Amino acid sequence: MLDLGLEGRTVLVTGATGAIGRAAARAFAEQGARVALAFRHHREAAEALAAELSGPDGGRAFAVPYALDDAASPRWVVAAVEEHWGGLDVLVAAARQRGARRDPHTRFEDVPEEHWRPLVADGFVPAMRTVQWAVAGMRKRGWGRIALVASPQAPDGAVDGEFHAVARAGLHGLVRGLAGEVGGDGVLINAVCPGPTSPDRPSTPPDRPPASPDRPPTTPEDIARALLFLCSAANGTVTGEALTLGGCR
Repeated sequence: MLDLGLEGRTVLVTGATGAIGRAAARAFAEQGARVALAFRHHREAAEALAAELSGPDGGRAFAVPYALDDAASPRWVVAAVEEHWGGLDVLVAAARQRGARRDPHTRFEDVPEEHWRPLVADGFVPAMRTVQWAVAGMRKRGWGRIALVASPQAPDGAVDGEFHAVARAGLHGLVRGLAGEVGGDGVLINAVCPGPTSPDRPSTPPDRPPASPDRPPTTPEDIARALLFLCSAANGTVTGEALTLGGCR
């Protein structure tokens, strides 16, 4: 059996109450990692998941608030993990903004800036801030893994999904640019780009054809397995990549 080297590692998962974040948190916990669950709205769900993952001895998981629109939140969350466990080894940035598509009946030039600006900002800036604070400690300790949940729309675009694509393209650029700087310090950074996901996105709107009708939707557990490898000691060379899942390109 492949040893992922995650026993005892400390992991921060943002968006931990979403389907992808929840599956990732469980997958890391099953490998013996300690997991901090960053949540935006659903405190009870996050605390219940922390109780589930803590194990009989407790202390292997805890929930922490994470606000996409608060510039200080990423710094505070990373500091909370480092103080609680003495360091942060793995960051999985799975927090995602909602409503990223514009109304298909509204022309691009008619979308007001007060509508598209938060879509772009929430889809990119919080992840970049969190990476900034997380990577500093990883470089000092000489080991770290970072995985961002992005989108295949970043390179390909999508009709009435331009603002989402812009935000996710920023994540791709962050991954590719930062990989060359931090690799010498033992830190690897990648993105995972899932296609239509069930149950997080169980159906395609009736006026929009599925991205790949001959393939089943990617499950959160599929995505979690990809995140596990990219963030493990078994991954010694893969960095700066955007891994597309679900055959959606």
